[in-house]
Amino acid sequence: MYLKKISILNFKNIESQSFDFEKKINCFVGNNGVGKTNVLDAIYYLSFAKSYFNTVAVQNINHNASFFMIEGDYIVKDRQEKILCSLKKGQKKVLKRNDKCYEKFSEHIGQLPLVIISPADRDLVTEGSETRRKFIDGVISQQNKNYLNDLISYNKVLSQRNALLKYFAANRTFDELNLSVYDTQLTEYGIRIYQVRKQFLEAFIPIFNDKYKIISGDSERVNLLYISQLNDFKMDDLLKKSLEKDKILQFTSAGIHKDDLSFDIGEYPIKKFGSQGQQKSYLIALKLAQFEFIKQKSNVTPILLLDDIFDKLDENRVSQIVDLVNNNQFGQIFITDTHTERTENIVKMSNKPYQIFKL
Repeated sequence: MYLKKISILNFKNIESQSFDFEKKINCFVGNNGVGKTNVLDAIYYLSFAKSYFNTVAVQNINHNASFFMIEGDYIVKDRQEKILCSLKKGQKKVLKRNDKCYEKFSEHIGQLPLVIISPADRDLVTEGSETRRKFIDGVISQQNKNYLNDLISYNKVLSQRNALLKYFAANRTFDELNLSVYDTQLTEYGIRIYQVRKQFLEAFIPIFNDKYKIISGDSERVNLLYISQLNDFKMDDLLKKSLEKDKILQFTSAGIHKDDLSFDIGEYPIKKFGSQGQQKSYLIALKLAQFEFIKQKSNVTPILLLDDIFDKLDENRVSQIVDLVNNNQFGQIFITDTHTERTENIVKMSNKPYQIFKL
């Protein structure tokens, strides 16, 4: 699978631009602010119907326009696929595949597998547990539709339960039978989500450890741990135990929506004890493991977007990443960099066909 051509209209700072791509490596080089990352984000949009960097859809429309449109021509298993995503102010987003509208955007997830590695990934280290859950969910959802459906259902029921708790508090009332309907559904979906997450991480963690070992030159040990209340308690018991607390807080304080990942270097949190280079290596290893996992499960090689990843890495780590890219496990790759010469030297070493777009 590869992206043959993209046309971008009024997306962020790109008023109108088209690119015809090489099957293997495509590079965008230029100063900061010229729109390199925005091109990658447009490619991301075609896979996920949303921006990687700004999830408020209307803010992705160019300031001088009332709409944006992104259109991509793909070759998937020797057949052509056309994907179009557009948004007009005041209207619903439109997502089409071969001129046919999707009723649910979730049906599109996983059709064009893609992995992005970006400086914005640092949020996985610095931000709260929700960011890390989104990472887990994003990897699994690209190749497990049942999981995605369970997750959507769980979050809907969770929202309804929270609204009911607020209603009870506002009206100084309580109806245990009414609440138990939501508890039953949360337990059913929550158990399934937990089991899939646990199975996923059992398969994912060894892949991640292997990638980090290669990138770091086996110079340090890292750990990735799955933290969940369901590791120690049953879901229905958690909801019962936390009921009095939930009444006071007016939201659901226990469940799989509190799951997290622990990122460690040695025995210590990488957030506090890892250097910038080590943190970046950790995140790149996470994303390369994501790539490998999706490829194994879907039998499709994802598109790989590398946004400014060579910054803050020493020469040894850069060369290890180039060696990984040089491996035939990768399909189409898109790279952004501010240093034209550095990019050219890196892609020449790959011995793969490449194109460089100077923006």
